Amino acid sequence: MADALTDFTTRLPAKISADLAKAKGIGAVFLFKITGEGGGVWTVDCKNEPGVSEGAVGTPDCTLELSAADWATISANPGAAMQMFFTGKLKVTGNAMLATKLQQILA
Repeated sequence: MADALTDFTTRLPAKISADLAKAKGIGAVFLFKITGEGGGVWTVDCKNEPGVSEGAVGTPDCTLELSAADWATISANPGAAMQMFFTGKLKVTGNAMLATKLQQILA
């Protein structure tokens, strides 16, 4: 089962570095605030220097807030994010349309 710490320290950095052009094509900086056990705060830069940093780095274009359990669901099935957004489990601030582009690096 996926967890936020593994995803943000291993899986996502590997996916981004494997295709920097694809990541840069997203053209946004995302801030993830994952609450609960195994959560944390990470910045995913798909604009400047593609990669993942722990903590809030720079100014995000889009901020996503959700629980660690809900992150595990999205990590396993990125398509579930839209339903979580509409049910209030996933809170998005900033440019919410950019969040739809995340599926390109999550899937």
